[in-house]
Amino acid sequence: MVSQITRGIKISVLTSFEGTYFKNYKIHFAFSYEITIENHSKDSVQLISRHWEIFDSLNDTEFVDGEGVVGKKPVLKPGESHTYSSGCLLSSPFGSMKGYFNMINFTTTRSFRVMVPTFKLSTPFALN
Repeated sequence: MVSQITRGIKISVLTSFEGTYFKNYKIHFAFSYEITIENHSKDSVQLISRHWEIFDSLNDTEFVDGEGVVGKKPVLKPGESHTYSSGCLLSSPFGSMKGYFNMINFTTTRSFRVMVPTFKLSTPFALN
């Protein structure tokens, strides 16, 4: 598990290899990740959007932007947390993801960026 705190918002990531499958005559490696967002600040905040940089050792880095996370824009009061799960497919057994969440502070009405630390995506059978 990797964690990072930005402006009182703690992001923790736990990853898992889910298996391989063939699609369009190519093998794909499926990974899941669980992200927990904890509000350790004194203000209520809301996650508005996300930005991902997905590195696949056999492909170019892919950039993904979108609203919320898995269809939600969670509001977190001080001391609250939100956990969600998602996943990605890679063409290789090695990769990583990093990014950030755009959030808004309800007290100051200002938006701010919360960094998601780099987390590795690797198959257990390919590790040395």
